[in-house]
Amino acid sequence: MHSFLKSIGFSKLKKKKEIDALIQETIERPDRKMISEDAEGNILAELCKDYGEFIGIAVRGEYTEEGLFEAEYFYPYLQGTGISTVERVDVEKHAEKDSYAGVCDEVKIGVTLIFYLQNVMEYLNKDRTSVMSGMRTTTTLSALSGFGKILLPIQKSDYNSEIDETLSRDRNCLIAAARDGDEEAIESLTLEDIDTYSMISRRILYEDVLTIVSSYFMPYGIESDQYSILGEIIDYHSIENTLTKEKLYILNLNCNDLVFDVCINQTDLLGEPAIGRRFKGVIWMQGNLNYED
Repeated sequence: MHSFLKSIGFSKLKKKKEIDALIQETIERPDRKMISEDAEGNILAELCKDYGEFIGIAVRGEYTEEGLFEAEYFYPYLQGTGISTVERVDVEKHAEKDSYAGVCDEVKIGVTLIFYLQNVMEYLNKDRTSVMSGMRTTTTLSALSGFGKILLPIQKSDYNSEIDETLSRDRNCLIAAARDGDEEAIESLTLEDIDTYSMISRRILYEDVLTIVSSYFMPYGIESDQYSILGEIIDYHSIENTLTKEKLYILNLNCNDLVFDVCINQTDLLGEPAIGRRFKGVIWMQGNLNYED
């Protein structure tokens, strides 16, 4: 059973036969079907069925010579909105099955961003050579969360917010330069980290850490595409799983200047979301590559 099924409203599915019935329903009555061919000539397919606004189940497998579909695995998904990053994305195949991961050096978050690729069939149908040689792409990120909580915002004036934005832009430029080997940028970042450590050491004596740290994005556990995050809620709305009638929240977050959508079951969220408040939780990151002509 996929551990993030509850994130899209299937929290009561416990038995294998219930999961098999859900997979079979997706195979027999999909809303979308995408087909591709791998390097060995196998006919691969992905069948998707929506169970609410932007959420659903995807089943991947291949067709036999007799034309029968054999399912290999399934996963729950959230279709994101907007453009999250324009940085170059490299695609790598997972070792154990025909699934793929996107790898992106996103300077905004300070770590290598790894996400589960949603539109694999579209990727396979593209000319691999043109993709690897720099075909222009953007990425729409989305995520599922198994648990989380709502935190109050940090009070800031408009002036302080403008200063933070300026400092963030300057730091991103320094990180980009340091990544290209600029020694002055590396030295500046080192001195900035020392100043930040000194400031935190002083303030932590009389302040809570979450009043000092307004946002973070960190790898979580041993799974490369799962993260622990703290981000500001830009927008949100509630939806309902059309089959189970479970209530869900879709939160549009700004996390370290990276904007993406997160879906979470209302029963797994502690607190009431509101614009300006913060979401703290663990997510499974997904992504969709948008190819541009």
